[in-house]
Amino acid sequence: MEQEPDVDRLVRLRIRALRRARGWTLDTLAERSFLSASNLSRIETGSRRIALDQLVPIARALDTGLDQLIEPVDDADVVIRPHQDERRGLTMWTLASNRTPGGLTVAKMRITTPAPPEAEAGVHPGRDWFTVLSGTAELRLGDRLIRVEAGSAAEFSTMIPHAIGAADGQPVEVLTILTTAGEHAHIAP
Repeated sequence: MEQEPDVDRLVRLRIRALRRARGWTLDTLAERSFLSASNLSRIETGSRRIALDQLVPIARALDTGLDQLIEPVDDADVVIRPHQDERRGLTMWTLASNRTPGGLTVAKMRITTPAPPEAEAGVHPGRDWFTVLSGTAELRLGDRLIRVEAGSAAEFSTMIPHAIGAADGQPVEVLTILTTAGEHAHIAP
């Protein structure tokens, strides 16, 4: 398996860090991966290149995926830039998407407008969850308007017409978890 030097170095660092995080010695990893401790030592120190036939049992022993061990580092994945929707009075930071179990999306939202009336609220299959980081949110659930204060959270069926807005004319910041259907309904393309 031909690797770029930076990827090779990163893989070696990940193997060593995962081994140490588990409190394992080289001998322990050797037993679990069916490789010799001396071979693993040379891999971790860079004295030996990592071959695919070695990487697969190492990943399996460390209970991680091969793709996670060789995943490249890209600065674009580190900095999360906000997306603004001025019409809806919404700024959104998508914190996790397509990398979470079950395809859930985690997003931080800053909302500056009140919750819309019931006629403009949306529905979709599933459930939504959010916690209020600062300010007070208005949660529209059908004809009800529920105040959710900072430090509190809400979880509800999304088959009820629903929307989140800012209460009292003050911005609100929420951290939300959305299912795939919720992501399509709430996060504009």
